[in-house]
Parts: sequence; C-alpha cells; structure tokens
Amino acid sequence: MTAREPTRGPHATVVSEYDFEYYDETIDRHIGFRRVSLERDLGRLHAWLGSDHVKPYWDLDEPLPEFRETLREKLADDHQTLYIGCLDHVPMSYWERYWAAEDDLAAYYDAEPADQGLHVLIGPPEYLGEGYATPLFRAMMALQFSHPETDRVVGEPDARNEAVLTVAERCGCERRRQFEFPEEEKTATLIVCPRERFEREVWPPTATAEGADARPPEVSDDD
Repeated sequence: MTAREPTRGPHATVVSEYDFEYYDETIDRHIGFRRVSLERDLGRLHAWLGSDHVKPYWDLDEPLPEFRETLREKLADDHQTLYIGCLDHVPMSYWERYWAAEDDLAAYYDAEPADQGLHVLIGPPEYLGEGYATPLFRAMMALQFSHPETDRVVGEPDARNEAVLTVAERCGCERRRQFEFPEEEKTATLIVCPRERFEREVWPPTATAEGADARPPEVSDDD
C-alpha cells in the first residue's frame, strides 16, 4: 500500500520518516504522513492554528507557551496519533487520527472498538482550493484502514463546513445525522465510511475515476 524507495544491496536498510506514503497519480504528487514532533512542529502548528481560515473551526489560537502545553498533552494522549501531512515532502497539513470508542464521539453513536476518526486542517493558504484535500483525505483513510480490525472510519465535522463534508463524501463517507456536540462546542454531522465501500469505490484512486468526478472545487477550509 505504501510506496517506499527500494533497498540497495543485500544489507541495505531504508528508513522513511513516514508512517504512510503514496504517489497519487490523480494530482501527480507524493503524499506522506509523519508523526508530529513537539520541537520540530510547534512553530508551524502554532502559526497554522492562528490562521484566519483555521480559527473558525479550531479553538486553538493560543499564545505560544500555552499552546506548547496543549500540544504536549495531545502528544501524550494515547487515544490519538498526530500527523503532519506532506505534499512532495513539504509540510502543509495537520491530522489527528483517533480511536473513536475512546473519544467523546462514542457517546453519540454505536461505536465499535476499532472505529477510527480523524480531524484535519490545511495550513498554508496557498494549498487551499487546489484540489489536494480529497487525495490527502483518502490517503489518511487508507492509513486508517491499514489496521486490519478497523471496518469503519467515522467523523464529526462542523455541520456548517460543507466543503469538508463534500470531500468526505468523495472519499466514501455517508452523512448519517446532525447532533449537538457540546464537548467540541459545535453542531456536528456524523459521517461514516465502511471499509467495504472504501475498498470498492475509493481506494486505490485512479486518474480516470478522478477525471469523471465533475463535482465542484475542493475544500477551502478546515475541520
């Protein structure tokens, strides 16, 4: 499922910093997800979360010392894994991959132990509206479904965020219902993608299938 550089020689070892990487021919770009590092990523995440296009959906526009502690707590929270999403090896997005049964979301639907959820934001504004959100979103879902016991990916985007909901649908997610989510201070839409549908209709992507999709342009904000 991943596309790593081949080894050279019988004893060569290639070490990739990515937990998942994939060359997506639909956008002619390499996609990679690596783990967040407090020291390496603190500054970039603080800047992204203070961006005008991010603030309406993420309540994490904090002073840097406070955000350092917030990020430290997130990294120590073993119900989730934090990733930097890279495009052609350039950091440009932030992802939270979480176990839904151990999340606040579990109180609002019939969670299975291996259900996984995700949160995402696109950082630098020059990446918005360029058609990257759907390839990135489905690559993260492919990473999640690489866990053999995960049969559903779920999410709870802000119900106002039609752009993210449209991207999720392109990746095989179904809108189930809206609900009040006080822990996240929002009205959310529950989305669910079954493994069978993802593997039948979405993954692996092909340029032909992507070209047949005539729906409107990409996500322009975050959730």
